[in-house]
This record gives sequence, structure tokens and C-alpha cells, in this order.
Amino acid sequence: MKIYMERMCAMENVNIILKNKVFLYTTEFFSGMAVMAVELGASRLLAPYFSSSQIVWTIIIGTIMIAMALGNIYGGRSADKNPNPDKLYTKVLIAAIWIAAIPALGKYIILLISGILIFTVNTNLLIWAAFAACMVIFVFPLFLLGTVTPSLAKYTVQSLDDSGKVVGTLGAFNTVGSIIGTFLPTFVTIPSVGTSITFLIFAGILLVISIIYFLSKKEGKRKLVVSAILFILCCVLGASNSFAFWETDLTYEGESVYNYLQVREDDSRVILSTNVLFGVQSLKMKNGGLTGMYYDYAMLAPLMSGNNMKEDFNMLILGMGTGTYATQCRKYFGNIDIEGVEIDEKITSLASQYFDLPPDVPVTTYDGRAYLNAIDKKYDVIMVDAYQDITIPFQMSSVEFFSLVKEHLKENGVMVVNMNMRGSKEGNINQYLSDTISSVFSNVYTVDVDGSTNRELFASASSAMYDHLYEEINRITNYELKEFANKAADRLTAYEPGDYVMTDNKAPVELLGIQVIDELIQDEVRYYKEIYKREGLKGVLDDL
Repeated sequence: MKIYMERMCAMENVNIILKNKVFLYTTEFFSGMAVMAVELGASRLLAPYFSSSQIVWTIIIGTIMIAMALGNIYGGRSADKNPNPDKLYTKVLIAAIWIAAIPALGKYIILLISGILIFTVNTNLLIWAAFAACMVIFVFPLFLLGTVTPSLAKYTVQSLDDSGKVVGTLGAFNTVGSIIGTFLPTFVTIPSVGTSITFLIFAGILLVISIIYFLSKKEGKRKLVVSAILFILCCVLGASNSFAFWETDLTYEGESVYNYLQVREDDSRVILSTNVLFGVQSLKMKNGGLTGMYYDYAMLAPLMSGNNMKEDFNMLILGMGTGTYATQCRKYFGNIDIEGVEIDEKITSLASQYFDLPPDVPVTTYDGRAYLNAIDKKYDVIMVDAYQDITIPFQMSSVEFFSLVKEHLKENGVMVVNMNMRGSKEGNINQYLSDTISSVFSNVYTVDVDGSTNRELFASASSAMYDHLYEEINRITNYELKEFANKAADRLTAYEPGDYVMTDNKAPVELLGIQVIDELIQDEVRYYKEIYKREGLKGVLDDL
């Protein structure tokens, strides 16, 4: 009798809800929106630690699809067994609180997982760490949201006569919500208020839906009070957009459509980073002088062109950043004509605010390859500096791209490419890039950058580029640059091409990048493992 009464009560709840199908469709709409918003938020939460490569996106999409599939199965079975909407909206309530907690706890979980795996995993560390982080942080709330569609189908389908119509309408509301949930975070909330607030906004929407449901039934007050308190606590603790929470003196920290952005400075430099854990994308030397980084080596390219910095000398920089290379070239070579292309408009704004990019250097907000396709102009030097950790745009690493660069160079023009990772294994990413470039340019030289993993590659159709270099070095009047240029020039190596060629159709740049990252991480970990063996955890912490 008791079981019968419980089922009758559940059916009564269903009937009450069915009187307002608009509310059910609204639930479907906002759950679809929240799923996509969380997916995009996941990419931004992980990017500062693991990059925003296609590999990371694959992990995010894959884990979320696993969660949704399991949620669909469980939700359907649960709704058949006990068609009580209270259970569904409780799940939505829990999902809302979990999503709201992500900004407060997510970054700590990511670093904890990375710290554990870095000492236990020997290969594909970034892949395993990103996968584990996704599983821990995102699978459970999206599993709960995955139960929404089959549950609502159970509540709204009253007969076989209208089942197709009802299920189709639910699917349409979910799809429209997903579309809005795709565009809204990317173009509105993340650029304007950041990733953390974006999570809180969409968690709040789910919370409001659940509150409306339970208030309409005049039940679950204790549940709602506890949820509201937890949500407020998450808002207080998670409102900060600081991914590098251990940093206390950052000059600037923010987000753009494309990147996490961090500006920090010390007594001698101002530095831009787009990754929490490693990498310097741009810098300014406060007291002038050479940077001590790859920008100095890249200044051999104008010398190789043999143009003696004539009035018609011009340069194009693909991947302008905040203009370090442009600023250095202006400082040492005079008022030469420089143009820049940078896909991230917010980085360009930081260039004038913190890095003193000359105001007469135009910067176009565009993709580098698309920009070359849109212009006919030719240049003495084209700098390709668009490679960032493992995030190497495949469309800027192929035969087709480098052929396009060649078409935009003058007769003695030189392309310089900053390759930011050099591996030791056969068939590494630098070997692929160098072989690909060598299939387009007949003259290719490389030089490794001291104190870093960078390698500069210089390519030209002119066989005189090496002779031009020494001729121009002899004309340099600045002692600091002349001394450095002579040393760097002596270390140049003519590249012997192989058969590792990338095309638009096949350019596995991210997998190749992962291999080199593994090498670099393991070299670093090996150092700290030795300290740990000798001095224990205290020794590691002291060294850090």
C-alpha cells in the first residue's frame, strides 16, 4: 500500500508539471545552453595549463560526450523506474552547485593532478593530465545534465500519437540552447567578465530553474537554502579570474577571445605570457639593450637580405605579440617600415599599454595566412612567430603556407621562423618544420638559442644570404649588436633537408609538439627527482 501511495504521489507531481510544458521546454533549453557553456569554459580553464591545442579540445569533447551518454542512459532508466520530477530538478540543482564550485576549486585540482602525474607518468603527460582533470572536474555535473532530456521526454510524452512531436520539440529547444551557449561565452561573457564569472552565470541559471520548480511545489525549502548558501560561497571564493593564484604582484592578468594573458615585470623587464606554467611570448627591456632571447638571433634576418636598410626596406611580422621584435629592429636598424599581424586584438592593446610599441607600426588583427592571401605586397623580411608551446597552427606549418610566404618576399628576401621547441628524437617537430621549409626554399640555415629550447630558422631563395650577412655585420656601428651578430652568425648551420614534409592535408603538429614537451618535462622532472632522493620534499620546495 505504501509503495502504491508513493507512485500515486509521483504521478500527481508529473501531472502538475505536464500542465506547464513551457517550463519543461525552458529547462531543456537552459540545460543545453549550460552544457555548451561549461564545455567552452573547460577549454579556457585548461588552456593556461595545458594549451588550447586540438588535442586538449579532443579530450574535452570526448570526456563530455562520455558524461552526456552515461547521463542519457541513467536518466532514461531512472525516469522509467520512478517518474518523479523532484529527482530531476534535484540533479539540476546539484549540477548547478558543482559548476559554481569549478572557479574556486578547478585550478587547484588541475595543479594537484599535474603534480601527481608528473612524477608517475613518463609519456604524454599533458594528455593524461588534461584527461584526468576533465574527468574529475567536468564529468559529474555534465552526467547529471545528461539526464535532463530522457527525463523530460518521459514527463512530456502523453501518448504515442504526439511522441514524435514532443521529442522533436525538446530536441529543438536543446539545440537552440546549445547554439546560444556556444556563442554567448565565446563572444560575450568570457571576454567581458572572464571564465570564472561565466561558470557562475550559467550555474546561476540552472539554480534559478531548480528554485522555481521547488518553490512552485512549496517543497524542498531546506534544500534550496543550503544550495543558495553554497552558491553564494562559490561566488565569493571563485569570482577571481586569477589562474596563477600563487602570483601576488602581476601587473596585469586577464582573458581575451583567444588567450589567457599575464603581464609581469621585474627590475629589468616587462614580460607577456599566455600560459600559467611556462613561456614568454613578448618582453620589453626597461633599460634598452638586447633581450638575451630569440629576438636577438632573429635580427640576423634583415642583415641576410643584403638591402643595407635602404629607404624601401620593409618587414612583416606574422604573430606580432606585443611587438618585441619590431621594437628591437627599430632600435638597432633605424626607422624601417614594419607591419604586424596579430590575431588577438587584446594583445595588441597591451602592446601600447605596457610594451611601448611604436605608434607608427600598424598591426592588423587577422590570421597570418589569411592576411598573406589578402595582399600582394612583397617584403625584405617576413618573421613567422606564431608558434606557442604545442599550439602550432597547422595552416602555418605546411608547404602551402611557406610557398605563400615565398611569394611575398622580394628577390633577396628572407623568412625567419621562431621554432620554440627543439627535440632530440628522429622525426621531431623542428625536423618536420625544417624539412617542409627546405622543400620550398633552397637556402636554409638554423641556429639554436642559448639558454632556451628555441631555434631560429632563416630561409631564402637567394644563395647570397650568408654572404650578405657578413657584409652587413661589417657595416653595423652599434658595438653590442655587432659583437652578438658575429657570434650568432658563426654558429649558423646550413640545414640538410630530409623527407619529413607537412602539407595542408597532413600536418600532425600537435602530436609532434607533445613528443617534444614530454622530453622537456622529463628532463626537468629528472632534475627534481634527484633533489628529492637526496634532500626529500623540503629540498624540492627550497629549490623551487
